[in-house]
Amino acid sequence: MKIYVIHENDEWTAPLFKHFEELNVPYENWHLASGIVNLNEVPPEGIFYNRMSASSHTRNHRYAPELASAILAWLERYGRTVVNGTMALRLELSKAAQYMELEKFGIRTPKTIVAVGKNELIEASKAFIGEPFITKHNRAGKGLGVQLFRSTDALAEYVESDAFEIPVDGITLLQQYIESEEPFITRCEFVGGKFIYAVKVNTSEGFELCPADACSIEDLYCPVGEEPEAKFEIDASFSNSITEQYVEMLKANDIQIAGIECIKDRNGLLYTYDINTNTNYNSDAEARAGKDGMLEIANYLTQLLKTNIAS
Repeated sequence: MKIYVIHENDEWTAPLFKHFEELNVPYENWHLASGIVNLNEVPPEGIFYNRMSASSHTRNHRYAPELASAILAWLERYGRTVVNGTMALRLELSKAAQYMELEKFGIRTPKTIVAVGKNELIEASKAFIGEPFITKHNRAGKGLGVQLFRSTDALAEYVESDAFEIPVDGITLLQQYIESEEPFITRCEFVGGKFIYAVKVNTSEGFELCPADACSIEDLYCPVGEEPEAKFEIDASFSNSITEQYVEMLKANDIQIAGIECIKDRNGLLYTYDINTNTNYNSDAEARAGKDGMLEIANYLTQLLKTNIAS
């Protein structure tokens, strides 16, 4: 019996596998760039951890999430212990679904409109007249498709240009732009359904906010005449009752491991806008704070494995 890690990105899983080896825990690398699953066979025993990413298509793994969906259904049919199963994958692949689930638990999300089609996108933007708004891909990651606009005309020019990115699922979101007093967002990390820490992410350089080291060409930004400052910084002072609502929402959706992103507007209102069920961590930020999110995951999965073996 061992831990199976279902994923499509070797760089993102390398730190986790390193911890498994240090802990002498048996595991299998289940990479879903391609594969076969025989639904008529009984799946192996073990712990199955789903780390499928919504941005898999950017790594030429277009159908990895669909294959993962079939595998998770198979595993759950046979009662296997799955961490971040079908419900987690559903939210990973649809921001629209995320917002509806968050709102169900009284968690405030930005005003959002779903649109398919260029003309429909331009028409939908009229609901934001007089206020800035952003576009983003419904099925995305790493800030895919995020652009800031202040008028319908500006959006129309973008939509009709070669720069316009067609989302992999065809769905573009138009969303209220939340302007904060300070240029940062907060990402709350959860392992085993419990809050472990919050990380402050500086947004001065744009919207590609993946904390994984593999996503970051450079972890520092340095305005002229100023000392370098870390883009990712663990915020030990973060304290907000929103984490209790996040825990409740994750539990209801059978999600054990996640990173949830939020931002405060100029009036102090907190908005939540993203659930990452394929969560990553920034090693520099963790080293400065003495934290290790992947070790937390490795220990959590190891305990599940021991419990499974004992039963």
